[in-house]
Amino acid sequence: MNLTLHIWRQRNAHEKGRMVRYEVRDVNPEMSFLEMLDVLNESLIARNEEPVAFDHDCREGICGMCGFMINGVAHGPQRRTTVCQLHMRHFKDGDELHLEPWRARAFPVIRDLAVNRSAFDRIIAAGGYISAPTGSAPDGNAILISKQTADISMDAAACIGCGACVAMCPNAAAALFTGAKITHLGVLPQGQPERYERAMRMVAQAAAETFGSCTNIGECEAVCPKEIKLEVIARMNHDFLKASWTSRGASASRGGE
Repeated sequence: MNLTLHIWRQRNAHEKGRMVRYEVRDVNPEMSFLEMLDVLNESLIARNEEPVAFDHDCREGICGMCGFMINGVAHGPQRRTTVCQLHMRHFKDGDELHLEPWRARAFPVIRDLAVNRSAFDRIIAAGGYISAPTGSAPDGNAILISKQTADISMDAAACIGCGACVAMCPNAAAALFTGAKITHLGVLPQGQPERYERAMRMVAQAAAETFGSCTNIGECEAVCPKEIKLEVIARMNHDFLKASWTSRGASASRGGE
């Protein structure tokens, strides 16, 4: 199959970018999307041109490194799929594809399709941990956890931090990501000591990173390759609001003493 690619080329975060047209011939339908870009880059290198930069690592939909917009959709047209899992058989001969990086102020462009997502790391560092005593590992059955609670936690923990939710959100909000990271620890017994402080710190950090506010449009859930549900945002809001009011009540009490 033959394809026409319009790819965003930008040398760094400070220079202007532009769309550049490329013709890719004889694409094997069994290639992954990233393998197709590898072939394009080999041809560019052979012509002494700069290859297209894009993030990737495991190429198995696990690490969350890959990701960019394909015809305006994060990770492309296939649901529950990262770019590295997307195969060329889902496209037709003669298709024109427009490839752009994630668009968000908190995700500055590094080069071409690659963006800096270290803002996610700082959100996790702000509160994505639990208190754990040192010493030998506790017995696995020492704390009983219901299947319902375990399922909620594991579903939220499936988030790979790819950033598709931010890229697709009209507000560039990180609510789905932050909610998932707060939920997967906050519903477990081990996560209770820092539960409300965790919500306060991580939400505050997300705001500090200039992510937008959530308005429950739902585009984040629609493009999430791991199908994280909007309900994690509700859990995050619950914990954040409870922590905020508790903190205000404590401050008021101290002020009246």
